Amino acid sequence: MFEGVLTKMKTEFTQPVNYYLVFENNYINFNQLLDKTIEIKFVKYECLNCHLDKPIYRQGFCKSCFFDVPQAADWVLKPELSQAHLDIEDRDLAYEKQVQLQPHIVYLANSSSIKVGVTRKSQVPTRWIDQGAHEAIEIAEVPNRYLAGITEVALKDHVSDKTNWRKMLQNDIKDEDLAQYRADLRQYIPEEAMPYFIENNTETNIEFPVNAFPAKPKSLNLLKTPEYQGVLKGIKGQYLIFEDQTVFNIRSNEGLVVNISVLPS
Repeated sequence: MFEGVLTKMKTEFTQPVNYYLVFENNYINFNQLLDKTIEIKFVKYECLNCHLDKPIYRQGFCKSCFFDVPQAADWVLKPELSQAHLDIEDRDLAYEKQVQLQPHIVYLANSSSIKVGVTRKSQVPTRWIDQGAHEAIEIAEVPNRYLAGITEVALKDHVSDKTNWRKMLQNDIKDEDLAQYRADLRQYIPEEAMPYFIENNTETNIEFPVNAFPAKPKSLNLLKTPEYQGVLKGIKGQYLIFEDQTVFNIRSNEGLVVNISVLPS
């Protein structure tokens, strides 16, 4: 039996991807549990910041921490709001400079369909794996988060910035010519970001450890169903996929303490 607070799974970019759920004193390699019956039990809450047993509000934080910690500020989800390059503080300027003032990638990823996104260069290809993208390509490498954000905003008028999680899990996808999409989008890149446009690299392809995709995925809510057991059939994005069509999003359940057991066959 394993017990710990959920945080997003660590990944290793192999073919297929290796997935690890890391707890304080141990870890689970979910690839080794494919086709095995596992049981998940909700134990309590644990805010990722204050570590108290308080209901999780968003992103693994309790409500008071969510509105206080720099990791949950608006610029995290809306990079165009970044201001560290102007020496302007939002919640913690030292943290904001550390995160915002480093190379960022604007990219196209194909998970449920083609979408545009932003990530730190250090998070490639982890970000694409977390989104369940089977192919992705860089559009631009810019020196800070703000430039990445305004580029993404400009391109959102011409390509989606959302992932349809059901289609992604159903594997209802098709291969696209991402290099051609990038070339077509070049005309919409802001002038400030144009010097950072990338045009000669090739796309990255990602394979996920899935033995069976769900036809009609249904999401497991541990607060409504505090005990669940099922046969693990795959892992894609940050989802565990079970034989009965149940799927469990580890990322959206950060801050929950759980017991996970492997049951006898």
